[in-house]
Amino acid sequence: MSETNGSNGGAPAGLTKKDFSSDQETRWCPGCGDYAILATVQQFLPELGLPPERIVFVAGIGCAGRFAYYMNTYGVHGIHGRAPALATGLALARSDLSIWVVSGDGDALSIGGNHLIHALRRNVPIKILLFNNQIYGLTKGQYSPTSEEGKVTKSTPFGSLDHPFNPIALALGAEATFVARTVDTDREHQAQVLRAAADHQGSALIEIYQNCNVFNDGAFEAVRGKGRDANQIRLEHSKPIRFGVDSERGVTRGPDGRLRLETVSEVGEDALVVHDAHDPNPSQAFSLAHLSERPNGPTPIGLFRAVERPVFAESMTRELESAREGVGTEDLDALLRSGDTWTVE
Repeated sequence: MSETNGSNGGAPAGLTKKDFSSDQETRWCPGCGDYAILATVQQFLPELGLPPERIVFVAGIGCAGRFAYYMNTYGVHGIHGRAPALATGLALARSDLSIWVVSGDGDALSIGGNHLIHALRRNVPIKILLFNNQIYGLTKGQYSPTSEEGKVTKSTPFGSLDHPFNPIALALGAEATFVARTVDTDREHQAQVLRAAADHQGSALIEIYQNCNVFNDGAFEAVRGKGRDANQIRLEHSKPIRFGVDSERGVTRGPDGRLRLETVSEVGEDALVVHDAHDPNPSQAFSLAHLSERPNGPTPIGLFRAVERPVFAESMTRELESAREGVGTEDLDALLRSGDTWTVE
């Protein structure tokens, strides 16, 4: 019998990435950003101190849907867009599980958009990894809900007319209690965000910029390529928002209340906006989400918001327990027949 660590609910001591890697052959297109995300998640999971059977990955349809097969944990490959709904049911039934949802921008924000926003507003204790490559990859390159206006694809040969979703702004609009963004190839930053999400009590949405080198190569080159040091605006709680190779630029608030990008030497350190991820009012986080409409220049990454609010599964469990107290067979029959009833003849 393997040695266990009593502080983590009986998880075997010395868990490694290998313990969370299934025996299935990993099959995505060569060079796909999903490989990097998978490796980072598998490397991170031992930190949870949970055995694989206490962890569940719920996936929808799309390239990201394969994720559950490559994890040596429990997994659910659901129908298109319904991963948050399935995960909500699991969270209500099994509070002892660590539940992770893996979804792409098409799966999560198109047919699954309604399920996503309601899981976030309810604060269901699930962690949602949203792989955003701004394209439908599995079905061979149609435009997605995050594709930019004018995007020429197989389904929009004359350019997309749709205004794209901003996933971070959408989550903040639903008043999600934890909202963050990271990049597929930045393993250290991605692991840092995953840790924060795992520690958070409630729902968490992590947008991950992920490259589709076949159908939308280079969409996030500004923040994941050679110029990333100049363009990644790292958000750190309680710190002035600075960025640039030498932190020479920063974010300020103009007279009109809008956030602006300035040179620190010109405006001074005191003019910089201090990031407050714990502010109950999501207004500043929402403004940060709109600081860059497209990731082709300076773009915020990191933790936008992390606040506390009653967790949906816990609240529901308390209601059910309260309803069950003192209810016997006769009481239950009376309860079922109480209120408005009709006799059908």
